[in-house]
Amino acid sequence: MKLYLAAAVLMLVLAVHTEAQEEPTLEQQFAKFQTQVKEIADDLTEKTKTTFEQLEKSEFAIKTKNWFTEQYEKVKQKMAETFN
Repeated sequence: MKLYLAAAVLMLVLAVHTEAQEEPTLEQQFAKFQTQVKEIADDLTEKTKTTFEQLEKSEFAIKTKNWFTEQYEKVKQKMAETFN
């Protein structure tokens, strides 16, 4: 009878020990969290870069840039005429 009880307790201890080993340690959880944050940051960086490239090539941005360039040239020309 004691042999069966000892075997049952031994199996229970082995089962608990095996389950405890499967749980990630705090260090492993932090490493996983760090990896996830890095992936999110990389994804966000790529999306932001793509958005700015699309915005820079948009018709509105090009027209606005040309308008400011024209206005700058007009002011520059007026300044040259006035102070010459």
